[in-house]
Amino acid sequence: MAKDVIIACDFPGAKETFRFLDLFTQEKPFLKIGMELFYAEGPSIVKEIKRRGHRIFLDLKLHDIPNTVKKAMSVLARLDVDMTNVHAAGTIEMMRAALEGLTRPDGTRPLLIAVTQLTSTSEERMQRELLIQAPINDTIVQYARNTKEAGLDGVVCSPLEAGMVKEACGTDFVTVTPGVRFADGAKGDQVRVTTPARAAEIGTDYIVVGRPITEAADPVGAYRRCVKEFMMQ
Repeated sequence: MAKDVIIACDFPGAKETFRFLDLFTQEKPFLKIGMELFYAEGPSIVKEIKRRGHRIFLDLKLHDIPNTVKKAMSVLARLDVDMTNVHAAGTIEMMRAALEGLTRPDGTRPLLIAVTQLTSTSEERMQRELLIQAPINDTIVQYARNTKEAGLDGVVCSPLEAGMVKEACGTDFVTVTPGVRFADGAKGDQVRVTTPARAAEIGTDYIVVGRPITEAADPVGAYRRCVKEFMMQ
């Protein structure tokens, strides 16, 4: 299974995004395009970043009735992204519909993964606000099993849960993990976090890193540090 660092390009628009990407004269990092940037710029930002040679994780977290998600995925399939996602809470039926919509007529498709629980969600919040009374780890593993049953490639989970997801769903089941911070950095609004080196030890496949790179005084240096800590384990 390939390992890589994905930079979360959570910028308000194209100008800020390309100012950031222009700093990288040697590397072509794997990039995550989330709701803020996609809603601001639309499909054109995806096409231009692909033209520049970057791989893209389109992070829109679709969650709707199965037919709506299927139709939306059939549109996203035309953008030639490398990975996209849905919410596992949408049920197995919805995830299967997403997979069907994302698969092109020639049988090719991007990786499709599902969000288990957001890394900003604590067990206390999940139980009190969402009325999910099971422990958060049990919930995440069950959502991962549902995702595998639906035929998807893997899940988004915190790095702290990647090991248990692999144990439940197999080593080939992809784990994509936000909530990664340098040991000497701030946690921000994330709750379940760890370092790049620890994420590698746990066995996750991809880590998603945003502010520790994009808001660093030296973003390229921060990216290289992250790659070194994660990839060298």
